[in-house]
Amino acid sequence: MLSVRLPEELEQRLEALAKATGRSKTYYVRAALIEKIEDMEDLYLAEAVLERIASGEEKVVSAEEFWRGLDD
Repeated sequence: MLSVRLPEELEQRLEALAKATGRSKTYYVRAALIEKIEDMEDLYLAEAVLERIASGEEKVVSAEEFWRGLDD
């Protein structure tokens, strides 16, 4: 279980959205968290790949090389 304090303005916006759509505030908070966490996971994964590229651990191929390999 998680408890979060929201700024009054955000709480009011969330309440208005919930009332306007007939969905619960919990629905929107859960949806927002899922989307944000997925974005953060993607960002951290991309940063890790960039670090491996910069250190030479990860190989990068040109677009030409990539497409040429698909023709085989």
